[in-house]
Amino acid sequence: MLDLRGIHPRHRFGQNFLHDHNQIRKLIARSGLQRGDCVLEVGPGTGALTEALVEAGAQIVACEIDRDMAAILTDRVIAPAPDQVSLVVADCLDGKHVLSAELMAEVDRRFGGRPFRLIANLPYQAATPLMILLMITRADCIGQFVTIQREVADRLVASPRSREYGPLSVYCSLLTRTEIFAELAPSCFWPSPDVTSAMIAIEKLDTTVRFNIADLGPFMQTLFNKRRKQIGSILGRSGPWPIGIEPSMRPEELAPEQIVQLMLARAAPPTAS
Repeated sequence: MLDLRGIHPRHRFGQNFLHDHNQIRKLIARSGLQRGDCVLEVGPGTGALTEALVEAGAQIVACEIDRDMAAILTDRVIAPAPDQVSLVVADCLDGKHVLSAELMAEVDRRFGGRPFRLIANLPYQAATPLMILLMITRADCIGQFVTIQREVADRLVASPRSREYGPLSVYCSLLTRTEIFAELAPSCFWPSPDVTSAMIAIEKLDTTVRFNIADLGPFMQTLFNKRRKQIGSILGRSGPWPIGIEPSMRPEELAPEQIVQLMLARAAPPTAS
């Protein structure tokens, strides 16, 4: 299809197309998708996954940054199924820390407040900020079922005291059930990337969060930007220090719940003497 149009995959857009249909079926099956469910797909490329989502009966908002790929997707998938798919030709992000206003407006218009899932073979450059932003800013995004770089997947499920542990791990632990359910060889993609990929399921927990999520990111950035230092050196040793947390500990030793406890303790007004 690309040869007929005289175009090629663009490295700057992270275009490695998932062509293994066994893996595509595995991704959709793990998502629990039912006919009529709402799906956001980012980076559909030539539409192999989109086509499978249409066959599964999904209502889809697809976001594609590359106009050449958008034209292929329109001809191949959207034209035959205009009632099931709408396309936003744009970056999925307005900068590193904000979801695309254009994309979210189409999600709201198309889905009308109904819950949706992200099901996608994510472009590597956009994967991490997109997943975090959907996790913390969109209560209607009930799950993310995506292919990403294996090293990013490892950070999502990492435990304290491991090299991969960091803000991504904390968000996932506090807000979701997250699991790696498949590993994909480079041969599953075209062109083949230089890295191994993984499929990961991120399912939102049905619990009330008892802290301000917007405060957590800056607090973790303060901690993990100096992850090898003692937290007493980072935050000051005067405290207060919640039970079980010592100023000699390092950020990577703190469990997610301890990070929240420490954040709340530091935000609380001082007790009158």
